[in-house]
Amino acid sequence: MRKKFKRKFYRINQYIQAPKVRLIERNGSQIGILTKEKALELAKKKKTDLVEVASQTQPPVCKLIDFKKFLYLEKKKKREQRKKTKSQETKEIRLRPFIGDHDYQVRLNQAKEFLIDGEKIRIRVRFFGREIAKKKFGFEIIERLVKDLGEIVKIEREPHFIGKHLIVQLAPNKKYGQKAKSQN
Repeated sequence: MRKKFKRKFYRINQYIQAPKVRLIERNGSQIGILTKEKALELAKKKKTDLVEVASQTQPPVCKLIDFKKFLYLEKKKKREQRKKTKSQETKEIRLRPFIGDHDYQVRLNQAKEFLIDGEKIRIRVRFFGREIAKKKFGFEIIERLVKDLGEIVKIEREPHFIGKHLIVQLAPNKKYGQKAKSQN
């Protein structure tokens, strides 16, 4: 499935509809409020495009700039903003109500690693067949895990059932996360 990108629409040159516009130079200095015709003449003299950058204001703000360069700078700004945002993934650890000790220790170590890295984790206990009648074992395994993680973790969302899955959402404790980062 292809992702459809919503592109911002800019009016340029003769497609600007407002009779008067507030004109801005390429470097950001303001020229003033001019009629659309005078602004177009000025753009022609400077061999640039007249681009409407803020259509909601009265009068609309237009900029004298090469349109392709303007689009390139907008894309560059968006890329920089995306780099700055930190996307936080939720890691999932799957358990069973009657899990072996070694398997449990492996899952516990994974959970510790994720929490120290600052990731949120979702613990999912899946019940097969008649195991659903023994819900208390699921709650016990989650309690044991949270107790073994100790001060590293805080419960973000209490244990709850979704179908045959018992789910709890855990987040790293900020105090512990800072200690772990300073030790490394």
